[in-house]
Amino acid sequence: MISQAPARKGRRRRTAEADTPVRKVDYRNLRNPFPRMRLFSDDQVQAIHEDALHVLENLGIKILLPEARALFRAAGARADDDDMVFIGRDIVSETLKTAPGSFTLTCANPERNITYEPGALIFMAGAGAPHATDLIRGRRPGTNQNFRELIQIVQHFDVLPILGPSVEPQDVPIHLRHYAFMDAQLTLSDKFPFIYARGTQQAEQCFEMLMDFHDIAEAAFRDNPHTYTIINTNSPRQIDVPMAQGLIDFARWGQMSIVTPFTLMGAMAPITVAGALVLSHAEALAAIALTQLAKPGAPVSYGTFTSNVDMKSGAPIFGTPEHFRASVGAGQLADLIGLPWRSAAGSAANLGDAQGANENQFGIWGNLLAGATVIVHAAGWLEGGLTVSYEKIITDLEVLQSVAELCVPTPADDAARGLSALAEVQPGGHFFGATHTMERYQTEFYAPLVHDFANHGTWEDRGGEDATQRATAIWQQILTEDARPATDPAKLEALQAYIARKTTEGGAPPLGG
Repeated sequence: MISQAPARKGRRRRTAEADTPVRKVDYRNLRNPFPRMRLFSDDQVQAIHEDALHVLENLGIKILLPEARALFRAAGARADDDDMVFIGRDIVSETLKTAPGSFTLTCANPERNITYEPGALIFMAGAGAPHATDLIRGRRPGTNQNFRELIQIVQHFDVLPILGPSVEPQDVPIHLRHYAFMDAQLTLSDKFPFIYARGTQQAEQCFEMLMDFHDIAEAAFRDNPHTYTIINTNSPRQIDVPMAQGLIDFARWGQMSIVTPFTLMGAMAPITVAGALVLSHAEALAAIALTQLAKPGAPVSYGTFTSNVDMKSGAPIFGTPEHFRASVGAGQLADLIGLPWRSAAGSAANLGDAQGANENQFGIWGNLLAGATVIVHAAGWLEGGLTVSYEKIITDLEVLQSVAELCVPTPADDAARGLSALAEVQPGGHFFGATHTMERYQTEFYAPLVHDFANHGTWEDRGGEDATQRATAIWQQILTEDARPATDPAKLEALQAYIARKTTEGGAPPLGG
């Protein structure tokens, strides 16, 4: 019997492994489960809105693109020779009527389609950084390899349903960079892609690559958003040429613009939360109006990224009480105009340490309680946006996946209430071996991504690694597995041929470049 025991144990082990329940999770199309926090009274929100309209009507906003000024002038706005445009509240009111409150973000994989509307909850990793960092290679200027690797990491996690411009690949010239962006997004992911608004020529080439690669007819492409851009105003009260052109281009092609004034209290905005929101709201309303003047009904998202600066150094800081308050106030303004909206988390820390974790999580909770539709820079963002950290993406994802768990309804049916377990376990006993526990212990609780719940001795025996060190092994494994979606070889060959041809022809310089 002893000699046969290992074989029997092996059979039992294999059977047990085959029968082990798998915990099923669905982190796609999340809905925000949290009650909305209120920072201002209804009268105060209305007053901020009215002040923003006063700014647009009487102080004006500088719009540097002649075509954009012409659109406003045709709608009845006054446009001066010095590029100032004075937008009447009637124009704002009429354009808000045509801006859709809900639409579908259409992905290459229909199972990843996203309903973009108030109440939806979408996380996006850190974006727009000139540097990348990880524990293996250190901090360095962003490269195309880094951009591709970060796309692979984002692709791996369902809780990050949209792609973004993680790092700038500075080893690719800017007149060719959009080709590298599209190649990575189309071949490494089936999630909702991002395109920079750097001029009509670049945008339309990206649209062409996207349509060709996924066999999307132009009419279908224009009918539903298949990609998006982020439009930053130049606070205070200015929209530059590339951003104004981007608003027009994306609107006319039926693609989503996420309007995002980046207003820092005490620097590019009044030092008070309410004052900064007046400015941010005015700029957002002007940009949204431009999209609707270009094409009524164009998909557009209200947005804000309002935080404060360190008044000792002037440096932007995030995850502060002021950042939190501004997010909540922006959510109330988004509710007032009835549009889905974008906010952001982030960190000013130089490392993915306790400061970085605290700032990012505090910023995320401000966004959650404000009801943000999409939370940008939710994972990996350091140094106020100068760096994206591979390890910090992983450690921040622990928080995002935990939030996603809270979006799932908690059962309270007869079985969940556990009367059978209460009847089985006697006073003073424990529930470890109860039938109710044994039926559920493998699937009931969230399984951590990077957290280690081992006791100190076991943790030391395993090497005594902290969470950041454990995160390194996770992102390395993801890159090694390289689980990219299947690609039609003919489509891949056509994409590469298109990029090669356009590169030989000189690429497409950015607007103003």
